[in-house]
Amino acid sequence: MSFSDVLPFLHAWVRNPRRVASIAPSGPRLAELLTKEISPETGPVIELGPGTGAVTRALLARGVLQRDLTLVEFSADFACMLRDRFPEASVLCLDAARLARVPLLGGARAGAVVSGLPLLTMPPRQIFGVLSGVFGHVRAGGAFYQFTYGPWCPIPCKILDRLGLEARRIGRVARNLPPASVYRIRRRTVRMPLGTAD
Repeated sequence: MSFSDVLPFLHAWVRNPRRVASIAPSGPRLAELLTKEISPETGPVIELGPGTGAVTRALLARGVLQRDLTLVEFSADFACMLRDRFPEASVLCLDAARLARVPLLGGARAGAVVSGLPLLTMPPRQIFGVLSGVFGHVRAGGAFYQFTYGPWCPIPCKILDRLGLEARRIGRVARNLPPASVYRIRRRTVRMPLGTAD
């Protein structure tokens, strides 16, 4: 992690700590865990709150092409930096809670969404807006990956239930500042009752 990434992150956090999840970009181990289930076969990937691009670089290291990335960043300063660093990616400067109203991916569906949004500091209504918007752009079987510094999933159970989603912790990174966990959120699968004919 370079100083050129830490300084703008720290400035952004000081200006608006509720909008920035941490005082520093995601560490390499956290970025690795957040992206471990993603490959070039995943298809288009949406990243929420990419900041300076630490997780974006991890996605590229997994073989995801820049042109298959849509980076959604609220901060105009970070969005400008991301356009310079990843010129083939689509960079959108907007609030992720407005995704339901924005056409993405030329009508295609994303195979995965990775998120560095500070969900723990967001009100439930905003979290609902983010998740409902995201899953409007995700294909069947696709997943949303969220990291958190808290001890449990940052998405309230009521929101998961209302949207028909389930969350599972896929790992924890103790050697991160601060330590973090990663959750995979997917649509619930409908189980057929026993004895039901195909």
